[in-house]
Amino acid sequence: MNKTNIILSSIAASFALITPAWAAGAASTNTMAQLLPLILIMFVFYFFLIRPQQKRAKEHANMVESLKKGDKVVTNGGIYGTITDIKEDILKLEIADNVRIKIQRDSIVALTD
Repeated sequence: MNKTNIILSSIAASFALITPAWAAGAASTNTMAQLLPLILIMFVFYFFLIRPQQKRAKEHANMVESLKKGDKVVTNGGIYGTITDIKEDILKLEIADNVRIKIQRDSIVALTD
């Protein structure tokens, strides 16, 4: 037998001597090492995707609640208009001279100048 075979056989013998308790300890450490990237990914998703989306949704809800008569707005369909009447969840927009449409309050995307 050459040196390489002797070294490999001694390594194999040492692996055979590992007790089940050592293996269990190594498995729990390995489990934690496997969970760490998953936890890191969840952290990144929360702070870079979920949290900013919640913030934008809250700002939109506040903007929609503060709409009043005379505000110039844009709908999610791209229609520009001026609010002429507000009833609960329905708004009347004047989009041209004597042209008024009814839309839902939530379909307003932004205020314009």
